[in-house]
Amino acid sequence: NYPSVMCRSVRKIHQIWAHFGPFFSRWTHFDSCSMDLQTSIQETQCALNLVLNNKFSEALDLLKPWDSMYHALGYSSILVMQATMTFEHHDIQVAMATIKEALNTCQRFRKRNSMVGSLSSLISKQSNLQEEEMHAEICYAECLLQKATLTFIQDENMISFIKGGIKIRTSYQIYKDCQNVLNVTQDLAGQPDLFKQFEGGVKLGIGSFNLMLSLLPQRILRLLEFIGFSGNRGFGLSQLRDGASSHSLRSILCALTLLFYHTYVSLILGTGEGNLVEAEALLEPYKHKYPKGSIILFYSARIAALRGNFEKARARYEECISSQQEWKQIHHLCYWELMWTHSYQQDWKQAFHYADMLCRESRWSKAIYVYQKAAILSMMSEDEAKKTGEDVVELFRQVEGLKQRLAGKSIPMEKFAVRKSRRYKAANPVLLVIPALEMMYVWNLFTIVGKRADCTEALLVTIETAEEQLQFHPDDSCLVQMLKGLCLKHLGRLLQAELCFTQVLSSESRIRYDHYLIPFTLYELGLLYKQQGDFSKATAFIQNAKTNYKDYSMESRLHFRIHAALSSLKGSPVRTP
Repeated sequence: NYPSVMCRSVRKIHQIWAHFGPFFSRWTHFDSCSMDLQTSIQETQCALNLVLNNKFSEALDLLKPWDSMYHALGYSSILVMQATMTFEHHDIQVAMATIKEALNTCQRFRKRNSMVGSLSSLISKQSNLQEEEMHAEICYAECLLQKATLTFIQDENMISFIKGGIKIRTSYQIYKDCQNVLNVTQDLAGQPDLFKQFEGGVKLGIGSFNLMLSLLPQRILRLLEFIGFSGNRGFGLSQLRDGASSHSLRSILCALTLLFYHTYVSLILGTGEGNLVEAEALLEPYKHKYPKGSIILFYSARIAALRGNFEKARARYEECISSQQEWKQIHHLCYWELMWTHSYQQDWKQAFHYADMLCRESRWSKAIYVYQKAAILSMMSEDEAKKTGEDVVELFRQVEGLKQRLAGKSIPMEKFAVRKSRRYKAANPVLLVIPALEMMYVWNLFTIVGKRADCTEALLVTIETAEEQLQFHPDDSCLVQMLKGLCLKHLGRLLQAELCFTQVLSSESRIRYDHYLIPFTLYELGLLYKQQGDFSKATAFIQNAKTNYKDYSMESRLHFRIHAALSSLKGSPVRTP
């Protein structure tokens, strides 16, 4: 709390000066509504400390009144975070208005008569480019990224995509120019703290852009490279690591970006090979600094879950929920994770409890929440299901009417849920087979369950029971075989897993609806061969999934994973027969 107390003291002095300042205007040019750069960075750091200590309203109060680029950036950042978690129209509108104000504030501090792309030439021609102007460029670029994010989600037309894309490109160009500033000035001796703060901002932006772009499949990346984008994962990670260790305002933001990459992005859009050792090392100092901070507790729980320690993860998520009551959106994130940690161990009653809470409280995606709730309910025994007071058929029938559109397009996962739930529209519904386990696979969560042999064995028993009860439905049969193969793979029974996957592929011509099963199975078989050390065969199967299949559910998600898998296979030795 010491930094917060200091900030309040500094603020009190500024408030006193703001009151009496006009009486002394003939002797000084001090602007009572503005603040010097060093102090504004210190106050923004105090606000960030408040956020990490769950004092969100206090952080906003600290940042709001001042005509300072950092206060404006910090204030808009908190509101954008809130808007992206709630998806509430009002929150999005308030955040968008705040970003526009922040951009105007930053613009007033930027180099006059300069165009995007000229900053690096300015620094080379005049070494006395004002520090305030350098920081204004970084803050302006961060605000543009925030505005692009909200532009993508607030409207439903292609114009929003174009506007958002232009803002992203402008932001990217500013970051590249700022990096050129660093390259020109990096050999200067005795660099002041303000320059270190500027350097931290550049590393956050350049690192994030490179990491984000490196995740994109080649066909998309080639288009982006044509208009000046490029992404190098290794360089992006190194920039973020440097930023995380720099002790600047943005150190924690670099660390959180790396944590998000290792604990979520690498799992959902990759092969699940996040660096948990690095994640734990990044989090460790903040666990001591913010022991009750909800964001820190959340990542601590997530790492425990990824390690396969579901009991510890649940305790941390519950601690995260009880740590603050102001931002319920963080509670919703914990409910989602608690729903899955209970599902891993097939505690369907508790999983249903959290799925139901999400349906009632969160507005992110009602279609996905209701589908997930129905899928879990269908895994319960008849007696358990009756006690909930819910009807599984009625729940599935609600899903289609809850579908929404963002940025003019349907959410891929919602489209998947709607298509699957249509089996319940008929007078005599065709029941889905183990739908909760299918959703577990869709989110790539078998990678997590696979860390626990006991849970994987239990899932295998459930899958084999479903296999015995199958009616003649080739789509269901293929789904069961693919999920069975995944369990066998994680249990080390690789030959049996291979047989399951090849059985799915041999049934390709008989699949009527779930065409996604074939390319996903090819991908999984490729990963199996990679695990066995047969890299040429692995590459062939994954390339087959990439090249020869299109227009199936979650195609983009698989292409992200394929890109990650093929990148990991590059340079791997080819095994000769």
